[in-house]
This record gives sequence, C-alpha cells and structure tokens, in this order.
Amino acid sequence: MSQILTVGSLFSGIGGLDLGLERTGRFQIAWQVEINEYCQQVLAKHWPNTPRYGDVRRIGVDNLSSVNLLCGGFPCQDISISNTYKPQGIQGPRSGLWSEFSRLIRELRPQYVLVENVSKLLDRGMGQVLADLASCGYDAEWQCVPAAAVGAPHVRDRIFILAYPSSFQWQQILRTPNCQQGSSNAMGWTKKKRCTSWESFELAPRYCLAGLWSPQSRVQRVSDGVPHRMDRLKCLGNAVVPQVAEYIGYCIATWHDNHSMFDKPS
Repeated sequence: MSQILTVGSLFSGIGGLDLGLERTGRFQIAWQVEINEYCQQVLAKHWPNTPRYGDVRRIGVDNLSSVNLLCGGFPCQDISISNTYKPQGIQGPRSGLWSEFSRLIRELRPQYVLVENVSKLLDRGMGQVLADLASCGYDAEWQCVPAAAVGAPHVRDRIFILAYPSSFQWQQILRTPNCQQGSSNAMGWTKKKRCTSWESFELAPRYCLAGLWSPQSRVQRVSDGVPHRMDRLKCLGNAVVPQVAEYIGYCIATWHDNHSMFDKPS
C-alpha cells in the first residue's frame, strides 16, 4: 500500500494547493496556516477537522507537527508585475514573509518543500529563495506552469519550486513538458525563457479538463457562480489552480514510491 504523505500548508488561502494535493489520494493535510479571516472560514468549511493557525510569525516547531511536505504560496504583492508602484521584490513587507517560510523549513526539516509564486519571482527574488533553500540543505527544481495547461481560458503563469534534501539524487521530479524549468543542484542557478506555446501545452490526460472552462466572470476566471463580492473574488484571484497542484502532487508521489526513503537533512 502506498504511503500517505502528510502536508503542512503555509499561506493556505482558500486551499487551492491543499485541494489539488489531496485529489491525488496520496496526501493528507496535517495543518494549515492562514491569517485572512474570510479564508479561514473557507478552510474551516472544507477541512473542519484540520488544525489551523493564524500568523505565520507566531508558529514553529514547538506547536507544529512534523510533515513529509511543507507547501505554500507566500505573498506575491511586492513581486507581481501588477505592482508597478515601487515594487520591492522579496524584501518587501508582504513578500518578505518568505523569511518565515524558510525559517519553518529549517525547524521542521520536511522531506519535500513546494513553493508557489508568480513568474516574476524569477527576476525579483528567485536567487534569495534558492540561496535560503541551499542554506537549509536543500536543492531545488522549478517549472512555470500556466493555468492554461489544465484547460483554463487564461495563461496565469505560476512558478512552482520543489525542494528536497541535497542528499537526494536529482532526477527531475517535475516531469511536465513544454514549460520553463530549471535546477539548483549545481553551483548557482539557471533560468530559461518560458515557452510561448502554452496553447498546446498539456499535462497527463487525467489532469486535464476536456476543453476550456466556461468563464463566469469578466476577468475570465471560473467563479462557479459565486456572487461578485470583493472578498470572494480576491480569494479566487489569489488561489492556486487545484488541477496544477494535483499533477505536481502526482509527480512527487510517483518519485517517492520509486525511490528508497532518505533521512531528513541534518
């Protein structure tokens, strides 16, 4: 029987990453961390028995259980290309919460770390993220996966960084074709241009929808009929597309099943 991998969810939002990982049947959410009150209500509805915490700055190894996978999309406001007013990158007051993410990696020492953010992170903080991961004893690989890969009618580029102990032999766990990818297992790091052929980009058939989604809002995002309230649309705009997270979860679980277990990095 395949091992169920436990997940600690940081910056959970409304649970897009969490839902996608759970849909593989291989991951179980052990706890969630989200400071927004409305998002907390959404999480409580769908994960009523999962422990939740508010401020990421006030949690640590003393009150969090150990997990196999630590995941999260740390705030992108200071990184995003939509922020044209003095963007501060990963040193900004909101995106700077990445430092708390890296602190928890050091304290919890998970087998896998999954980080999500906007594609502009490549220019406004990727070096810092990879340097912090390396200082924790982790190598990383990453890919830019658009929402269009799972049938959405908009591009929605997002960088997904998968990190693991440096003792792991790098074998490209994220096996998704036709998208930007890189690895930090060598000295320094590299980045490649994102492919422009996202229209023909396809993940494994199981994780793709048949045809494009029918948009229900003017911003071309599927709202599933929710009223046009500010908080709900904001949550939708910040959410990770679950189908992309599901495929990445499948990649992690497949690699995990096919390799011997490693100890946590010291």
